[in-house]
Amino acid sequence: MSARSKGRKRALDILYESDIKSVNPLWLVKERTTTGDEIALFAASLVEGYGNHAQQIDSLIDKHAKNWDLDRLASVDRNILRIATYEIINSALREVPISVAIDEALELATTLSTDDSPQYIHGILSAIAEEIG
Repeated sequence: MSARSKGRKRALDILYESDIKSVNPLWLVKERTTTGDEIALFAASLVEGYGNHAQQIDSLIDKHAKNWDLDRLASVDRNILRIATYEIINSALREVPISVAIDEALELATTLSTDDSPQYIHGILSAIAEEIG
C-alpha cells in the first residue's frame, strides 16, 4: 500500500471518528496528527481540505446521491465520498488524476464497507467528476 493510500485511510479514520463523536474534523486532525511523516501530513491535508470546503463538498455529494440524504449514508461511505470529492475538486492542485481519486475511494469502500458500496460510490463520484470536468 502506498503512502498516499495509507494517508487516505488515516484521513478516513479521522473523519469517521469526527462523525461518530460529533466533533469538528479540523480540531480532531490536530489532536491525531502528532508526527510529520508523509502519511500523517497527507492525511492532515485531506482532512483540512475537506474541513475548509465542507459545505461545497457535502452539497455536491448530496446533489448526486440519488434518493439518499447525506445524513442517511453510512458514515464510512459518506467520509470516503468526502475525501474523494475533495481530491476531485482539487485535482489540479494535488497532482492526483481524478481516476486515481476514484480508484482509491473504491479500494477503501471494497475493503471497509458493504458489498454494494463500491458501485454506489463509483456512481456518485463519476457524476461529480463529470460536473466538475
